[in-house]
Amino acid sequence: MWHTYINATTIDEVLQILNQQGERARLIAGGTDLILELERGVRKNIETVIDVTRIPDLDKITIDEDDIIHLGPLVTHNHCVASPLIRERAYPLARAAWEVGAPQIRNRGTVAGNLITASPANDTITPLMALGASVTLQSTNGSRKIALKDFYTGVRKTVMQPNEMLVDISFPAMKTTQRGTFIKLALRRAQAISLVDASILLDLRSGSVASASITLGAVAPTIIHAPAAEKYLEGKPLTDEVIAEAARLTMDVSTPIDDIRGSAAYRREMVRVCTARGLKSIRDGQEKEGMPSDAVLLWGASSSLSANPQWASSKSIDTTVNGKKYSLKSGHEKTLLRFLREDVGLTGTKEGCAEGECGACTVFLDGKAVMACLVPAPRAHEAEVVTIEGVASTLTPAPLPKGEGILHPVQEAFIKHGAVQCGYCTPGFIMSAAMLMEEKEHPTRNEIEQALTGNLCRCTGYYKIVQAIEDANTMAEVNHG
Repeated sequence: MWHTYINATTIDEVLQILNQQGERARLIAGGTDLILELERGVRKNIETVIDVTRIPDLDKITIDEDDIIHLGPLVTHNHCVASPLIRERAYPLARAAWEVGAPQIRNRGTVAGNLITASPANDTITPLMALGASVTLQSTNGSRKIALKDFYTGVRKTVMQPNEMLVDISFPAMKTTQRGTFIKLALRRAQAISLVDASILLDLRSGSVASASITLGAVAPTIIHAPAAEKYLEGKPLTDEVIAEAARLTMDVSTPIDDIRGSAAYRREMVRVCTARGLKSIRDGQEKEGMPSDAVLLWGASSSLSANPQWASSKSIDTTVNGKKYSLKSGHEKTLLRFLREDVGLTGTKEGCAEGECGACTVFLDGKAVMACLVPAPRAHEAEVVTIEGVASTLTPAPLPKGEGILHPVQEAFIKHGAVQCGYCTPGFIMSAAMLMEEKEHPTRNEIEQALTGNLCRCTGYYKIVQAIEDANTMAEVNHG
């Protein structure tokens, strides 16, 4: 898929390579879009992939003395979900990040990558546009700051140049008088692209709307504002009549398309419905309903990485898989899924969809659950990987025994409850459930369902799987005794 894969260690190194190679080079962080684009031939003539995940301190979320929030280019969707600052001072973004994909996707996918991919259906663009965000682009020629509203020129098109790297996302933190939300409509509750999404930010004073920002996704070539509705709301209380008219005005600005997922007429009507729903939720103080206060992330303690200088595809991938060290000269051009199966020889991790939809390839990369089909194999260099073959020996709760032939409590529970049918999806379910047990001492049924949103089973209705996970904690506690 590429000729050279570089693990960059500084921004300067990245900028020098981009300056030299231009359109022949591409940055990768999460890779949840890029890997698919490369495999499908959407991105052509890419010779060099530059992995920026080894550069320190780019995953920080901060707020400065001017009350401006900054997101580093490696901030993932789950970073936003877990951040008290984002939840409190940029709630629409936290809600949108929570709506992206599934835990495994949110652990890898970055907000910066979501912005750069520039699909009008990408969830985090809409709230950031409503919040008045800007992006800072840097090259060897210097840096420039661009308002997000001026960043996009069309579907999957931006003003970003081939020699530039996005190094910062910034936006004003919500004031104490501001309230906001994000509403998404899709064909299923998780792992689905938006049919319509809307972000609403209101400044409420003395019972009326002082100012409003309403942005829409998936209903135009780029994310758009609803200026007539924003103007109409100013100075008015949120009565049912005002909400209905604002929702109608918002619908009127949308220009959706017909496609296999929904007609333009349906999408226009859903713009009206979603806008009204969002405005009512803010008025009634219910905008945070459905957003878990302690969301399931499926990550543990991250391992420290020893960054490596520039290295080409001819060198070895030195990695630790299930506690065993490997040094392999093959697999540089593959995904982590294929590398594990074909080069390491661990075939328990399955390929169901090869596009991050089914979760059969779930593994742990440096303590986080990820979809191995969307991770480049060279990212495993100097990293720690756990697969289904090693889950019992690495995650079995102490003081339970570990070793050859020992099962993790989740594996035992799957056997006990008959939660294994054809078995193809089972490794992914086991991995997600085992990491959930690491994260939550006594997960609720809702938390179990959150953990499994990235895992599909085509044999069953999930009841026995959920029952098995519910029972796994009990079995572990009994065995502890």
